[in-house]
Amino acid sequence: MLDRFKQFWQGVMLAPFINLFIRLGISPDVVTVVGTLGVSAGALVFFPLGLVWQGVLVITAFVFSDLVDGAMARKMGRKDNFGAFLDSTLDRIADGALFGGLALYFAWHAESRLYLVLCLVILVMGAVTSYARAKADHLGYDAKVGIAERPDRLVGMLVPAFFADVLDLPVLLQVALWALAIAATVTVVQRIWVVRRQALARAASQG
Repeated sequence: MLDRFKQFWQGVMLAPFINLFIRLGISPDVVTVVGTLGVSAGALVFFPLGLVWQGVLVITAFVFSDLVDGAMARKMGRKDNFGAFLDSTLDRIADGALFGGLALYFAWHAESRLYLVLCLVILVMGAVTSYARAKADHLGYDAKVGIAERPDRLVGMLVPAFFADVLDLPVLLQVALWALAIAATVTVVQRIWVVRRQALARAASQG
């Protein structure tokens, strides 16, 4: 579903911006960096102050850069892999800022150690999820499985956070964090299990 959502936004809603940036000579790498800085600022400035819905709006505005930079590179016929490397690397920084900022919200504003810990669990498991796939690809395995990939984690945190703050229903965010922590952990286990099966099958075929 999220893939279809991505195709819709790239092909329809964001196409004018993509074409404009290309005409202005803006590099996809610049869009990637600006997007990461915007997401990080939205999370680390607004969340710790308790301005959750405001932070979500700022973050959402810059999250779309993740759809723009790749589409720009493809349309420009860019053939080097640096853009993909930069995008993936800065995604980790953005994720750290998002869930780190939310952890600071629970540390300084909501004052809940439990949900601070859950934010850190999601952050760590999200990083391991991405690393597991990258390492599997490097070793020749396919680990593109799981119930909580990066887009799922972003939507699963930002939407409940917005409505929890606007409607003054913190339980919405609390339930979302429990679900994300569990889903992210399950995703890591899934990827380890899938790669293990592939590794055993490869060893058997070579033996």
